This record gives sequence, structure tokens and C-alpha cells, in this order.
Amino acid sequence: MTRTTLAPPPPAPQADRDRPQPGTLRRWAADLAMGARFAVGGGREGWARTVLTAFGVGLGVTVLLVAASVPNMIGAREARTDARENYGFTSGGAAIQKSDRSALQLTTDTTYHGERVRGRILQPEGDRPPVPPGIDALPGPGEMLASPALHDLLDAPDGALLQERLPYEIVGTITKEGLAGPGELTYYAGSDELAEVDNASRIDRFDVVGPPEPLHPVLLLLIVVICVVLLLPVGAFMAAAVRFGTERRDRRLAALRLVGTDGRATRRIAAGEAGAAALLGLAVGTAGFLALRPALSGLRMRELSVFTSDVVPDPLITVLIALAVPGCAVLVTLLALRGVVIEPLGVVRRSEPRRRRLWWRLIPPVLGLGLLVPLFGDFAEEGGQFETAMVAGGIVLILVGVTALLPWLVEFAVRRLHGGRLPFQLAVRRLQLDSGTAARAVSGITVAVAGSIALAGLLGSVAEQETRQTGQDPTRAQMAVHADPSAVGGADAFAARLADARGVRDAWGVTRGYVFEAGENPDDSPWVGVNVADCATLRRLAPLPSCENGDVFLAPAREQHSSYALDVEPGTRLDLDNPAQEDGRKRTEPDPGIWTVPEDARTVKTLEDPSGWLTEGVLATPGALDAGRFPSARAALFVRLDPGEPEAREYVRNAVAAVGPDPYVMDLTSENTSRELQMIQRGLYVGAVGILVLIGASMIVSVLEQLRERKRLLSVLVAFGTRRSTLAWSVLWQTALPVLLGLALAALTGAGLGAVLLRIAGLPMGVDGAALGAMTGLGGALIVVVTLLSLPVLWRLMRPDGLRTE
Repeated sequence: MTRTTLAPPPPAPQADRDRPQPGTLRRWAADLAMGARFAVGGGREGWARTVLTAFGVGLGVTVLLVAASVPNMIGAREARTDARENYGFTSGGAAIQKSDRSALQLTTDTTYHGERVRGRILQPEGDRPPVPPGIDALPGPGEMLASPALHDLLDAPDGALLQERLPYEIVGTITKEGLAGPGELTYYAGSDELAEVDNASRIDRFDVVGPPEPLHPVLLLLIVVICVVLLLPVGAFMAAAVRFGTERRDRRLAALRLVGTDGRATRRIAAGEAGAAALLGLAVGTAGFLALRPALSGLRMRELSVFTSDVVPDPLITVLIALAVPGCAVLVTLLALRGVVIEPLGVVRRSEPRRRRLWWRLIPPVLGLGLLVPLFGDFAEEGGQFETAMVAGGIVLILVGVTALLPWLVEFAVRRLHGGRLPFQLAVRRLQLDSGTAARAVSGITVAVAGSIALAGLLGSVAEQETRQTGQDPTRAQMAVHADPSAVGGADAFAARLADARGVRDAWGVTRGYVFEAGENPDDSPWVGVNVADCATLRRLAPLPSCENGDVFLAPAREQHSSYALDVEPGTRLDLDNPAQEDGRKRTEPDPGIWTVPEDARTVKTLEDPSGWLTEGVLATPGALDAGRFPSARAALFVRLDPGEPEAREYVRNAVAAVGPDPYVMDLTSENTSRELQMIQRGLYVGAVGILVLIGASMIVSVLEQLRERKRLLSVLVAFGTRRSTLAWSVLWQTALPVLLGLALAALTGAGLGAVLLRIAGLPMGVDGAALGAMTGLGGALIVVVTLLSLPVLWRLMRPDGLRTE
């Protein structure tokens, strides 16, 4: 038998040997590169799809880069403010001695039209005094160095009243190194009279601040929730943006299969196209961020402002964004195509889609609750890094679960909708054919609304906890002034001067101080409050049965003050000078510093003044006790304003400033909110505005992308006689139905998440009804705005030339 020997197969051509083999990294790179070429070389349609995706991704990248700049903005601001401060603290606790390196400093902060004006008066005591950052030398007496914002305000007509309050000659400008932000109002003034001011402190350097107070765990929880709520919608929109143009992409993928590309390579090519669009989106987002930086420096929100040079993203976060954005685009595309069968004659998705399953969509919120439930009531006590990470992870999982549940909910609802007017039917039928695109388009607003509702409930409860009752009574007086009686000519004279100021209805004052029983050591003895005023003023402080000049009244100390306040009785000898006796001798009655309470002093009920200060101890008229006898006394004055004069507070501050730098002015309010919460709220408002702009822009881009995909269909409908108004209402319903379903899901999720967060913080349970109404109303407003802005494009697409094809 003849054995037949088969010849070996001929060697593969050199081109085939060089071609990357399937499954290798080279093949992955080649397929991704081919997809990138499709993204930028696919003609006008390809460019339109790529530009829409890049614009959508770019919006998200811009927001992420701004968010990544927040740590540097805060850090740079705090570094500058710490470098310029010194409140008289010393590292060793010893008093600073006068030297050629020391200076006297007086804090003269004020308020103008509700905005804080930071002021410091400095007086050098030698040839080498300390100089704060931002200036080269201390100003001379009567001179002032002002921040650019304050300089502009003083030159403007709106700053006329403030110019009266600051009667200094501006001789220079404070540079960036000495400012918290470009919009800060601050100044340094020079003086040669601070040695006579009791409130002035001696310093020999700046950059001395007290130890920072740790942030309360509940406020930390609030910051974590705000960050998640503001940034998660960005991720949801970017995930939707990289899936723009899915219908046209399906036809291209089928064409690739027709020319011999296998299924895996086809998916990688689609992923490469999405990755290229995401890379272009990175460039767009970076350009948008660079263009936005100068605008951020012009942003003014109360005391919050930043320099352009401070808006620098954290390098590590920037690298993560640069890697994560295209990587997520590729991953999202591969996951989206995993359940799609791409054949040479079409894509399975174009037939009846498979119904979405519910069970796996419930896993993220269940896991999120699993992270949050163990923290019930414990976060307020612990609030460590591990607990903070658990809270952030739990919130992210719950809100991600919202985005996973929304497509199922939209599909479940539209399958059961039938009938109605023609625009409604067109919209419902479109959603029945492809509800995923519409659900993805509104996932960002759903996440934002759910998070905002939960955040509003938490913020409201935290505000109640952080807002304390001051005990002040603004119905009796709206402003209070404290001053050295000798510096203002006595409380009565100063009150009469304030009463003559414009916008003032009434002003009255009392001279008060704290003394000790004669012969006792002040370090070991309870104090006695002494209040000196005429009868009319004393009646404002206590219900007096009758009063004449020369009378004295005694107000017993309240129970909570009994440990350090002495209940005075008639005949008690008080040391008005109040020094510790070095020789141990008891002072005798002829000593001018000793005053004896008269035997006919009557006891009256203890009351509080409008500032909430307890009126107790001795209430004496000038005929019984000269207020000038005890040097430790201070004048407390209360001013009632005319509500019809909007500038009344500024007139009062100007009248006070006219007597010198010593008096201290304060507004009386019944409630006071912590400064940390106020800063958090301001940051939230700024972030919310940015997210609202992003949501609106993302919905517009999504609607425009859907209209572009339906260009031929719209032209066909118009050619068959469909009214344009019918199609416009169809677009409205097509946008409204997913948004309304998303808002309903967001309301339930937000209320539930808010309740969970309140339990974690240990705060009273409650749902913020106003936030529910406001956020749902905002969603309805966005529907109208998006529809109106998309109508011009809709009219343009409904033209006969839309039937033309190539």
C-alpha cells in the first residue's frame, strides 16, 4: 500500500504573521485604536455623535476638576488666614514684654450691610515691629492699608457710610498673601493711642492662632453627604453620555460583522469608540475648567471668595480622573454590549427587548443599608475615618441603586400605559421600544433629587441642633454697645448721643461691673454684680415698686449662679477697687474704695436685659453710688431701631466709631448658628448651583441626542401629515414620563435615606416637606425648560431633507 504524505501547509503571509492574534494585548490595542478611528473619522454623523459624547463627558470632567480643587482652595485660604493672625496668644503662657520687636494690636471688626469687615489697628513699640503678610510696613497714625475689595467699596457710592466709619487715609493695598480671598473686606490702620486702650494686646509676631477645634462628627457626616450628593449625579450623567448614539452604533457594528469581524472584536471596537470620545471629553472638560477658573475668582457669596491661583486640582485626584474617565467609558460600553447579540444582518436589540430583572437591582441599596444600620446612634460619639467611609459607601450604594432601579421602573410603567391622545401615544410607544435611553438621561436628576431630599432633612435637623437660643430679646432692643465709661463720657451721655443718631428710636444704658466683699481674696470669693443707672433705666431691668435718685435695690442671684455670685444683704461692705490685698489688711470705711450697701436697700425680682445678661446683685441710682468709683465697670447700652430706616444699623455703628476704637457693637438676635454650619451651607449652595446647571445641560444634551437619532423618523411623520405641535407634545411627554417616575422614586428613596441618616446622627426623626415640594417642583421646571430649548432643533429636524440617505 502506497502511503500518501501530506505536504505541510504553506507558511502564512508575512502580513498575517504580523497581525495581532485574538486575545492578546496587541489585538485589544488594535481594536480599540480602530474604534477611535471610527469616532473621529466617521463623517459628519460620526463627528456629531463624538462631539455630543465629548460635550457630555466634558461637563462632568469640569465639575470633577472643580471638586478636586476644593481641598487646595480650603488649604490655601486657611494658610493665609493663619499666617496673619495673632489674638495675643503666647506659646509659653508668659506675657509679651515691650521691646523694639513688639507692637500693640486692637481688633476692630465691624459689619457693613450684613458683610463682615475685618479690621486691625496697629501701633509699633520699636524699630522692628512685626508686620503681617500682605504689607511691607505698618501704616502710620491716621493711615490705612486696605484690601482691593474694600478699596473699591470705599470709592463707590454704596460705601459712603462705611467711609465715615473708617476715617483713615488709604496709603496702600494689601496683597494676596494677606487676604483670605479676593472679595474679602479687610484693613490695617495705624495709631499712636493704643497704649490707653484696655482691649489692645501686645504682640511680637504673627502666625499665632489657637488650637483648632475638632469638627463635630455630625457636621462631618453632613459634609460627607454633601460631597456624595453633589458628585454622584456627575458620574450618572457621564455614564449616560458615553452611551449616546446606541442605535446608529448598532448598525455600524452589524456592518463590521458583515465584513468578517468576530463578536468580541466588534465589542472592543465599540468600546474604543466610546473611549476616544471620553478622551476628547477630558480635553473639553479641561478646557472648560481652565475657562471657569477666572469666573470662580469673581464669585462672591457672603465671605466666601477664592483666588484663581487657588483653584488647582489635587494632582492625585487629577490622575485618577484622567484614568477613570476613559476607563469607565470602555467598561460601560463592554458591559452594555455583553447581553447584545451582534449579527451581520442586524442587532438583537432591534427586536423585542428582554424584560429587565429586578432582583439584582435591589442588591446595591440592600448592601448600602447593611453599611449604615450598624452606625445607628454611634456616629455622633465616634465618627472616625472608618465610620465615615462606611457612611460614604452606604450612601453611594443606595443612590447607585436608584439609577439601577429607574430603568426597570420606567419599563414596568410604560408597558402598562395605553390609550390617550396622539402625542401621549407616540411618547409611550417610543418609550416602550427603548426606555433605557430615556431612563439613563434622567438618572442624574433622580440621584440629585433623592440625595437632596435626604440632605435637606439632615441639614434641617443639624441646623436645629447647631442653632442655639441666645437668650437675647430683639423685640426690646436690636443692638447692644459695650464700652469703657470713661472713654465714652459715661453711659448716660453716650446713650443720649446714640439716641440722636439717625434711625434710632430709643437708647439707654447702664454702668455695670463685678466687685468682691471687702477684705476677701478675689481668687477665692464669689463676685457681686453692681449696676448703676437712673430710675427710668433700672425699671427696664427690674420691676421696681418705686424709685427715686439715691435708692438702692438688691436682686438675689439665681440658683444656677449661687456658686459664684454672692447674695448681697444690707450692710455688706464691697471693695469697689477689687484688688487682692498683698499685706492681708482689711480696708476700713474711710477708704474711698469701700462702699457699704445701705440698710434701707429693698429686694426686687431678678430679670435679664435685652442681651440676655442676668441683672443681679446691686441696682443703685447715681445718687447712692457714683459709677466712676469702680474702675472695672463697663457701660452696656441698648438701642431700639426704627424699622422704617434700612440703614439704621450703619448709622449706629458710625456714631459708635466716632467716639474711638474701644466700643464693641453687636446685633441682638434670638438664635445663633455655628460658623462651621454656615460655611457648610454656603459651600452647599455653591455646589448645588453647579449641579443644577450640569443637570439642565445634561438633559438638554440627552434630548438633542435622542432627536438626532430620530431624525428620519420625524421627517417621515411630518411627510405623512403629522402636526408639528403633536410632535412637540410628544417630545414633552417623552421627557416628562421618565422624569416624573424618577422623581417619585427619588422622593421615596430620599425620605428613607434621610430617616436613616437622622438615626445615624442621633437626631429627631422627620421629613422635610418643603424640600420634597421644592425638589419635585424643580424637576417639573426642568422638564419645561428642556422641552422649550429643544423645540428649535425639533423644528429643524422635521424637514423633508431628513428623508435623504446615503
